[in-house]
Amino acid sequence: MSEIETIPIVLIGGGSVGKSCLALMYVQESFVEDYDPTIAETYEKDIVLDNKKCHLQIIDTAGQEEYRSARDKYIKLGEGFMIVFSVISRSSFIEAKNLHESIKRAQKINSTQVPAVTVANKLDLQESRIITKEEGLDLAKKYNSPYFETSAKNNVSVCEAFEQIVRNVRAARIKNQQTNANKSVKKKKKRCIIF
Repeated sequence: MSEIETIPIVLIGGGSVGKSCLALMYVQESFVEDYDPTIAETYEKDIVLDNKKCHLQIIDTAGQEEYRSARDKYIKLGEGFMIVFSVISRSSFIEAKNLHESIKRAQKINSTQVPAVTVANKLDLQESRIITKEEGLDLAKKYNSPYFETSAKNNVSVCEAFEQIVRNVRAARIKNQQTNANKSVKKKKKRCIIF
């Protein structure tokens, strides 16, 4: 039997965008109406996706400004990212743009290499919506990120968003292995043998 891969996923976004609700819906299939703001919480779930077993470590980070240094630490530990904003909050949408940049800086990679999904949450609050689908799609496209509109409350597209992160991380791992193998081959070719 093959070894189970572990994938650390970091949920980041502004305060009150529903990161904890998304994690709880995915892991426990439950929605919590009232909860205290998160400082940092880790959830774990074993899944089988595309016929491969996987152990997910889902790190739910704080959205509040005062916990930014802790969030940056978790960004460095993550391999996959869910960048969440609320469709009823312009400030959370602006923050999502900044978070894409923060991930690039912390991971020291360019935007096309970040295994992330952009998530517009609180789709159940359509009557209060101020961020359009087009704005969300444009943001995701700018960072080469798949885009999902979710409702943690109604369990809309939650599973699909998490599964896409897993697929993105797997693809990034394969690409990194190929890049490292190519570098190794190039180093071997540069050897000079003198007789």
